[in-house]
Amino acid sequence: MPKILIIDDEKPIRNTLKEILEYEKFQIDEAADGAAGLEMVKNGKYDVVLCDIKMPKMDGMEVLDNIMKLSDEPAVIMISGHGTIDVAVDALKKGAFDYIAKPLDLNRLLITIRNALDRTELVKETKVLKKKLSKSKTSEIIGDSEAIHKVLEMIAKVAPTDARVLVTGGNGSGKELIARQIHEKSNRADAPLIEVNCAAIPSELIESELFGHEKGAFTSAIKQRIGKFEQAIGGTLFLDEIGDMSLSAQAKVLRALQENKITRVGGEKEISVDVRIIAATNKDLKKEIEAGNFREDLYHRLSVILIQNPSLNDRKEDIPLLAEYFVKAICEEYGTATKSIAKDAMKELQKINWTGNIREFRNVMERLIILCGPTITATDVVNFAQPLSK
Repeated sequence: MPKILIIDDEKPIRNTLKEILEYEKFQIDEAADGAAGLEMVKNGKYDVVLCDIKMPKMDGMEVLDNIMKLSDEPAVIMISGHGTIDVAVDALKKGAFDYIAKPLDLNRLLITIRNALDRTELVKETKVLKKKLSKSKTSEIIGDSEAIHKVLEMIAKVAPTDARVLVTGGNGSGKELIARQIHEKSNRADAPLIEVNCAAIPSELIESELFGHEKGAFTSAIKQRIGKFEQAIGGTLFLDEIGDMSLSAQAKVLRALQENKITRVGGEKEISVDVRIIAATNKDLKKEIEAGNFREDLYHRLSVILIQNPSLNDRKEDIPLLAEYFVKAICEEYGTATKSIAKDAMKELQKINWTGNIREFRNVMERLIILCGPTITATDVVNFAQPLSK
């Protein structure tokens, strides 16, 4: 149920608004002056604030200024019987959602409140999406081990070139982070990095996904679609889990790499594509070639530069750095105080066989943060991490 705060020094107006808005299924709180209203906003979660302008102790414009400084500010609708156009404009400039003059038009007020609620919901969704995006798109590679230093040195050498790169390594080891760092340090950094998970797309759809299709190319092709190759023009195309790509799609990718041209499914026109390719796989492609599952000529096209991403088990000396990094990041994500990790707990983390690599490690750290006290102990690790990793 949406929560609304009414800040007005006139009790009859507060009572009338409360009665009407509660009938409309809103949860209503009241404040008789600006100072009290501001404290309620700071200590509570409101979706909308209705705020009078002329009030004792603190006027509405000052309340508005202070609300706008809050990180999770509600939508503020200013109401006044003494206002002018200049006051209304000033309120909107300061961040008010809208300004309504008294006597209030109740129909307009209800419409304005519902519009404000839609705006508040959009803001919340945007913040969640931004948080997810920043969480999923980080390109920071954490570690100080020799294995990681070799990877970082290779990235520094390869990134400024347009050479194709094949990244190998186990599931969850962070192959996509290497691809992102190469792109970010390249001359194509201002252009898009387009990612394709070849294992997640059905074989019958992979060609349409990569090359696009023309309207009517097949039953469900109701309009033209631009494929990932075209979307990545001028930038980088990251083909993740390329070892799972069908042989027919491999043949078309090979042609695209040879000629720097593609043809949409159902189309005849050749389209030039200036795209850098970075591919990744958790499979042994040489064995896949012997088994007839992967084209040898495509392998040689992709593997101009080979980067082997080490497993977490091969760089356990990085676990303390990774643990501190994830504790800080996850606590910030949850909005909780940062937790500490006892030395014996760190040793227990280093004993675990991390078959799921960094992905598994992060999940375990998140579990420990949720279930443990201010300090993560060795007993916590034994109870909540090891049994789940065996």
